[in-house]
Amino acid sequence: MNIRNTIDNLKKPFNKGEKWEKFAPAFNAFDTFLFVPNHTTKHGAHIRDAVDLKRTMITVIIALLPALFYGIYNTGFQYYSQLGIDYNSMDLMIHGSMKILPMIAVSYIVGLTIEFAFAVFRGHEINEGYLVTGLLIPMIMPVDIPLWMVGLSVAFAVFIGKEAFGGTGMNILNPALTARAFAFFAYPTYMSGNKVWVSEASNIDGVSGETILGMLASGNSALPYEPLQMFIGSIPGSIAETSTLMVLVGAFILIFTGVGSWRIMVGSVIGAAATGLMFNLWGANELMNFSWINHLMVGGFAFGVVFMATDPVSAAQTVKGKWIYGLLVGLFCILIRVFNPAYPEGVMLAILLMNVFAPTIDHYVIEANINRRLKRSLKTVKAA
Repeated sequence: MNIRNTIDNLKKPFNKGEKWEKFAPAFNAFDTFLFVPNHTTKHGAHIRDAVDLKRTMITVIIALLPALFYGIYNTGFQYYSQLGIDYNSMDLMIHGSMKILPMIAVSYIVGLTIEFAFAVFRGHEINEGYLVTGLLIPMIMPVDIPLWMVGLSVAFAVFIGKEAFGGTGMNILNPALTARAFAFFAYPTYMSGNKVWVSEASNIDGVSGETILGMLASGNSALPYEPLQMFIGSIPGSIAETSTLMVLVGAFILIFTGVGSWRIMVGSVIGAAATGLMFNLWGANELMNFSWINHLMVGGFAFGVVFMATDPVSAAQTVKGKWIYGLLVGLFCILIRVFNPAYPEGVMLAILLMNVFAPTIDHYVIEANINRRLKRSLKTVKAA
């Protein structure tokens, strides 16, 4: 109660007609972060529900935490594995935190600054959508990417991928994947190769940190990792994408709470598995020979399908549309991996491509439903 009273007193200069009215959206953002907004919709069709955008975003963040904590651990593990010295779990977590927490801080500082500026300029409230995007962006980046590139990628994602379309709920592309796409095409040497995925020790001349998909794309079939390592995630890769096990924990949270679409997740797995099995039968190159089961566990497939393909804004909305959308995400992911050796990780491009076509999918699903109902009505009239 004391906190509520204190905030109410601090809020007075930001009220309508007061000195700092223009900056009210920025202050209200802190208010609604701590307390449920004390207002409801007043015009048009609306639904009153206990689950608002803030609670949805917090649920997604909770679901992301297992993958994030393991990503911190694995960053330390990959680092100390180069040194050949004794280490413990605390050493791994400390090193991983020193590499990853600054990236998260840069992501939130840059992204929220831009969001606050747009809210003040447009005179609308700040939405909570960036709470998730700000965490996702560093989680899908290589561990050794410079911080200024993280900041620049965030700025591009917020400006071009989100605010240019009107802000939260209006974007057609997933902002986190937009940031990664920008970094990949603008600075390819920092987003590919065999060194960027592992935190490099200064006293080590050569680092063997190439991802499994990178090895296969270069024609190397002698993989140094077992399927169990791929599933647990003790392999090089983007910060929080390596552990399929931790991603599955997050998927359970999203499905149990109803925040994530299980149809999109299952559809993507079916599409990727079927395509991978088809290429296993073909077997023209190492990526085609790579087991369809392993395709589901390596790279960013599991993470992308669970946390980004299911984005309720940029994904398909209809029930049938979600199945079609998911199937095509899985299909295109494996297609891009197999036929594009320069970019064996295909889930990012697959999801962005389907983000563009999601409205079209929903349109034809709805049109098909309308036509089917019209035909049913005509049959009923004729029968009468």
